[in-house]
Amino acid sequence: MLTDRQKNILQIIIRDYTRTGMPVGSKALAEEFPTHVSSATVRNDMAALESKGLINKTHFSSGRVPSIEGYRYYLDNLVQPDPLDEGAEDLIKTSFNNEFDRIDEIVQESAKVLSDLTNYMALTFNPESGDNVKLGGFRLVKLDDRQVMAIIVTNTGHVIDKIFRLANVSSEQLETIVNIINTELVGKPLKEVMDKLKLDIPMLMTKYIQSPEGFLKIFGDMLTEAGRDKVHVDGQLNLLKFAERQNIDRLKPLYHLLGTEDSVSKIIDPNSKDVQVRIGGELRNDLLKDYSIITGTYDLKEYGHGVIAVIGPTRMPYSKVIGIVGALREELTKKLLGYYDDDND
Repeated sequence: MLTDRQKNILQIIIRDYTRTGMPVGSKALAEEFPTHVSSATVRNDMAALESKGLINKTHFSSGRVPSIEGYRYYLDNLVQPDPLDEGAEDLIKTSFNNEFDRIDEIVQESAKVLSDLTNYMALTFNPESGDNVKLGGFRLVKLDDRQVMAIIVTNTGHVIDKIFRLANVSSEQLETIVNIINTELVGKPLKEVMDKLKLDIPMLMTKYIQSPEGFLKIFGDMLTEAGRDKVHVDGQLNLLKFAERQNIDRLKPLYHLLGTEDSVSKIIDPNSKDVQVRIGGELRNDLLKDYSIITGTYDLKEYGHGVIAVIGPTRMPYSKVIGIVGALREELTKKLLGYYDDDND
């Protein structure tokens, strides 16, 4: 249990260390304290904080820096989100006032806005698929005698296209296949479509394609991709701004980690609630031991939910970034719900 003065000292240490990157000494703390307090009293309270593992002494200074435990205590008990300034509010409103044709475009824009506002790397996830995503349309376009482009569209506006080889099939046969898919599968949840691909559709396809297995596998892969939570990334180069010189060599594997959708999905908890912060070792990956991830969940009711996230140094201005994440997820929720409502009108 900390006294009020110890809480204030921990807050000042975190604030100053965030701003300067330098250890904070007792003299500076005493001068910044809101009420008069001696350096000796501050030193005693710093010793108490150190004994609790909330601050650490560095090898090259008599000052103190926050520990991971100190940051966790601060985040769990002391931090207050900052309100957005006028410039940030204007940027969000201006960005979301653009015309968007697909959910993807809105969520991608939110990643750019989040990175621009925080100056950190931002990741945003499309709304979870669940049973709400349905096959909205299917087309086959013959490119030449051997190549065909398949296009599927979901009811959320997600478009997937793929070119593959399909020889000895006429345009009329392709049109028949399209009609079968659209009649039998369009409007159904993706899971049900996948089930029908294994049971009912192959028998129908054999009338028009001698060996439909290849086509059905490609179609199944496209459906899997359409149903996967898509991740949008912006501000990757911002990682360079705060990487310690000795850790530059770690950036390449870190970029690889964060550039792989499956890896990112394991790091970012898609089921997190509200706004959450995970620090260093809590991320369970050695490449991220000097970083924190702030996530915010946006809830679209029957349309599912998604996540926005910021990756930055452990030494980040948490009040500011938490305030930005909280405000942006609210505006993103409004924009996406408006998109769905317009689509249903």
